[in-house]
Amino acid sequence: MPSVTVAEVKPGSKIIKDVNTPLGGLLFSKGKVILPRDIEILQAFLVQQVEIEGAQIENKAPEQPKTTAVKNTPVKAGATINEAQLAKTNSSLHDEYEKLLALVKQIYRSVAAAPLPILELRSQLEALINELKDYHVLKFAPRVIHDEDYNYHNAVLSALTSYRIAQWCGYPQKDWMQAAFAGLLHDIGNAKVDAALLQKPTPLTGDELEEVRRHTTYGYQLLRNVTAINEGVRLAALQHHEKIDGSGYPLRLEGTQIHFYAKIVAVADIFHAMTLRKAYRKAQSPYLVLEQILAESFGKLDPVIVQTFIQKTTDLYNGTRIKLSDGRHGEIIFTDRSNPTRPMVQVEGKIVNLMLERELHIMEIIA
Repeated sequence: MPSVTVAEVKPGSKIIKDVNTPLGGLLFSKGKVILPRDIEILQAFLVQQVEIEGAQIENKAPEQPKTTAVKNTPVKAGATINEAQLAKTNSSLHDEYEKLLALVKQIYRSVAAAPLPILELRSQLEALINELKDYHVLKFAPRVIHDEDYNYHNAVLSALTSYRIAQWCGYPQKDWMQAAFAGLLHDIGNAKVDAALLQKPTPLTGDELEEVRRHTTYGYQLLRNVTAINEGVRLAALQHHEKIDGSGYPLRLEGTQIHFYAKIVAVADIFHAMTLRKAYRKAQSPYLVLEQILAESFGKLDPVIVQTFIQKTTDLYNGTRIKLSDGRHGEIIFTDRSNPTRPMVQVEGKIVNLMLERELHIMEIIA
């Protein structure tokens, strides 16, 4: 069980002791079988020695990294997918997504004059949640997005992500579906706001901004007498723009005054609002959005929810194919959990450390 220099390590060698980065982060776990590119990673992190089990393993192919089934379709949050791509995203998840999207669109158009069809909404939301195993926050994209449908997509995506966050944060199971309802209905008050204001490409005037902000109180009023949802769902509609430091609206609430559904939805809403394409703005890189959300966690958003969300969404397998902001394609080869939005990627045969090359970022997940 010798300790050898990295230069002596051969592909197929088995590590018998965890290998850490110079900063203390876990690089490779005990028991890993070394692949050729792992040697490059060790060298990139300036690791001097590793402990391996005997000599090179003979007659045994190097262990391949575990992968999950992936679709051939490049996906990008907020992207409009063409007809050729549409044929490749023929999944039950997309089918149920589109059914709920159509229902949400119908509800937005009638909610001010007719009762909310909450049982039909719950049934379709449950059908979508049943396909949650195929949903990944950074990878999933609707088949087609029309500019005028932004609010409906934001609602359905926020429902899926809020359900996931409630799970990840360890909240009781009884709260998961209610958190999804909170995500689905958080912007229902926009049904009473002039659509021209919601889609205005130029800055809003003071009066216009005040009217748009009233969607929070409109939402609470619309949900006030709806059955089958709890008070937390109603409060999420009212409070999802409140901030921990009291700088939000409409009531300038602080910390524990904000319902935890609203704190969950705030994170989901910001992520999808920024990564969905709008008529007057391109979709933003999900990785840059995660970094902005992390910055917001200091005094604005719940830090535990933010940290959990970022750690879980960036927990991608090595080999995930990506596109960088400079247009080059590559694959993730190592993610330091202390800097999850800036993994090491292999591009054109070279390792790019995004922690060091700050001018670059991951623009989209390809597969």
